[in-house]
Amino acid sequence: MKTVQAKYDTILLKLSGEALMGDGEYGIDFNTANFIVNEIKEVVEMGVRVGVVVGGGNIFRGIQGAARNMDRVSADYMGMLATVINSLALQDGLEKIGVPTRVQTAIEMRQIAEPFIRRRAMRHLEKSRVVIFAAGTGNPYFTTDTAATLRGTEINAQVILKATKVDGVYTADPKKDKNAVKFEKISYLDVLNKGLQVMDSTAISMCMDNKIPIIVFDIYGKGNMKKVVMGEKIGTVVEG
Repeated sequence: MKTVQAKYDTILLKLSGEALMGDGEYGIDFNTANFIVNEIKEVVEMGVRVGVVVGGGNIFRGIQGAARNMDRVSADYMGMLATVINSLALQDGLEKIGVPTRVQTAIEMRQIAEPFIRRRAMRHLEKSRVVIFAAGTGNPYFTTDTAATLRGTEINAQVILKATKVDGVYTADPKKDKNAVKFEKISYLDVLNKGLQVMDSTAISMCMDNKIPIIVFDIYGKGNMKKVVMGEKIGTVVEG
C-alpha cells in the first residue's frame, strides 16, 4: 500500500539513454545504472507504482555517423532497438536487487520481452512490479518523450518524472551560460513558446491535454527521486 509519505500513487519515469552513460561517451556505465536502479527501488518500497521509459541515445550515438545517410524510418527503428537494450539492462539491475520487473515492447520480440498490452501492464503495476516500456511507441517519427507521455497517460500516472543531468529547467543551458536562471515552476505553454528543451512539443501538448504535470529533476542527486515522490520541491514543475 502507498505510505502516507508518498504524494503520488503511480508515476512514469522518463530516463534518457545518456543518463546511463555516466562519464562515458556512449554505452552503459553499470555503476551509474546501479545507482539509478537503487533510486527506483527506494520509490517502489514506498508503495508507489512505477513505469519507466528509457531512451536509446547512449547506444544510438555510437552508430549515428553511419545512420546520417540512412532512411529516417530505418534510423528510427534502430533507435527503438537501442531502447530495448537499455530496458533489459535496467531490468537486470532491478531484479538483482530484488525488484520484480517486466519489460514490455511496442515492437514484438517475445523471446526477450512481453508485447505492450495495457491491461497486462496495469496488472503488473498492481502487483508492485516495475514496468519498463521499450521501443518507444513502435512508430518512426515519434520520440521516447512522446512514448513516455503516452504510456504515462495509459497507466493513469499522476506525474511524469523527467530525469536529466541538470537540476531543473533553465532559461539557457546552465553548463554553457553561467547567467542561466532556473524556473521553479513553468506552464506548458511557456515551455512551448520559449522553445525550452524539456520534452518535444508533442509530448508537452499531450501532458497539457491530459493535465499531467512534468517534474524535471537531477537523476544523479542521491535520494532525489524519493524526494520528488514525497512532494518536496526538487527541480522544476511544468504544469498548467
